[in-house]
Amino acid sequence: MSADSFLESCGEMRKLVFSFADPLIVHHYDADGLSSGAIVSGAFLKEGKKFRRLCVRQLGDREIEACLKEKEVIFVDLGGGNKRVNELQDVVIIDHHQTEGVDKAQANPQLHGLDGSHELSAAGTAYCVFRTHPDLAIVGAVGDMQHPLIGMNRWVLGEGVKSGEVRVDDDVRFYGRYCRGLVQFLAYCDDPYLPGITYREEKAMELLSELGIPLEKDGARRVYADLDEGEKRALVSAMAKILSNANRLDRVDELLGESYVFPHRPRDETFEANEFSTLLNACGRHNRDDVGVKVCLGDQDAHAEAQALLQQHRRALRDGIEFAGSHVQDFGLFYLLDARGIVGDNIIGTVCGMCMQQKWVKPIIGLSLADAETVKISGRAPKWLAAKGLNVGSLMKKAAGENGGIGGGHTTAAGASVPKGKLNGFLLAAGGYVRSVRSQTL
Repeated sequence: MSADSFLESCGEMRKLVFSFADPLIVHHYDADGLSSGAIVSGAFLKEGKKFRRLCVRQLGDREIEACLKEKEVIFVDLGGGNKRVNELQDVVIIDHHQTEGVDKAQANPQLHGLDGSHELSAAGTAYCVFRTHPDLAIVGAVGDMQHPLIGMNRWVLGEGVKSGEVRVDDDVRFYGRYCRGLVQFLAYCDDPYLPGITYREEKAMELLSELGIPLEKDGARRVYADLDEGEKRALVSAMAKILSNANRLDRVDELLGESYVFPHRPRDETFEANEFSTLLNACGRHNRDDVGVKVCLGDQDAHAEAQALLQQHRRALRDGIEFAGSHVQDFGLFYLLDARGIVGDNIIGTVCGMCMQQKWVKPIIGLSLADAETVKISGRAPKWLAAKGLNVGSLMKKAAGENGGIGGGHTTAAGASVPKGKLNGFLLAAGGYVRSVRSQTL
């Protein structure tokens, strides 16, 4: 099995989906789900073919049963992890998650010996099927935490560069080079964490003042991309010095790295992959997937609404991170953030990921409320821990399956939902899984 066999399979899936008369495209609601859903929708629009679109948060029994009467369904960024798709009629799955026991046609790198957790997103898979919108493929990969791009993602990147739709910049890795004011750009980037600066706007402002870097020019707010080369060098040197003085020389090399910009897009939140993926997350996680897909497909009228959703999303994340800062508990085998009734089920996974620390030697599990009877669960683990054998996707699938729920995902990030009366059983099963893995490999 290889990349060649995977691409050949993608070509077969393309022929199959275009044989459908009026399929329902069902996709996930996060950045990768929206970007991949947009790629598939855009391909049908380009061909002038009929389709309908549905965005879901998970693929459980309720969602499967809603599709039972459909003659043709295309699942995107989901489908490979639920055996009940076998009950449906004509189905094509475009996915990158771990899959087992599904008999329907799939374009999935996992079936060809390729790593869908780190080397190809759902959006990248959709690009390989339809060969359109490589920029959205990169957005999906970055949104799915697959940076730096390796494996098939690297091949997709090369295709985007060749078409002129993607440009690779070597620059500061911090989020917001094109859309955040300088103070916010510096104060709210924590990868790497800058001691004394991160989360402290007043200290970020002091540093910029000491460096003689103006916050405005001709009355307009400046962003990092507006700085001249001398200003950029001064700022990067200052950040490196802060890390060095804090005995964090190991993080200095992480200041700079690849970023991906899209020359054919306006210079707004859709111009750079990190910013674009955050915008899409805001749309999907606040129940406006329609706005996200429209933005992906170049509808400028939808952009103002997307920006408003982004501001709402940022406020919710800020409140969630503040709560997590004093409520993460050490449960021995994993960290637990019980945020039921406090942090929404639409952002609990993001909050867990943002408060996770690279030095942690165990995963974090976050709890929120999906509804009055269901607990939404998200799990995250550092990449190095997954490399040691811990698979959060397997943890979620096993622990939820044993307790009347559903779960699954990637090695480092996954989710589940269980009836509220089964939560303790889930946590015990999760602990048992971690204990088993640790006894073998960690």
